[in-house]
Amino acid sequence: MTIGASSLFEANGARPLGDAADWITGTMLGSVAVTLCVLAVAFVGFALVSGRMEIRGSIRVVLGCFTLLGAQTIASAFMTVAEPQGRTIQFLPADPIAMDPRGDLPPANYDPYAGASLRRD
Repeated sequence: MTIGASSLFEANGARPLGDAADWITGTMLGSVAVTLCVLAVAFVGFALVSGRMEIRGSIRVVLGCFTLLGAQTIASAFMTVAEPQGRTIQFLPADPIAMDPRGDLPPANYDPYAGASLRRD
């Protein structure tokens, strides 16, 4: 909790989804993930030595752990290969005025059902 926060129920960040994604990334690539991968490889090794698991299944677990822990490096390698030489990809913010698809709004006193119950002969 930050010092100076006025309430526990107020959001203290301007980007809650980004903070949540950073938390998930930190959890998935932090010490929790490393601990789980070490335990998974240990259990798979024990099952492999005792004859309870096939080599194919153990290779899947080990490759999954390497993929999980090396995801950031793998993604950055793909981005450098896909990026044109000498140029960087820039994402510009969208213009909210140009994206207004609805046009003009009806007046505030507009009632679409005002004459619906009147009989017209």
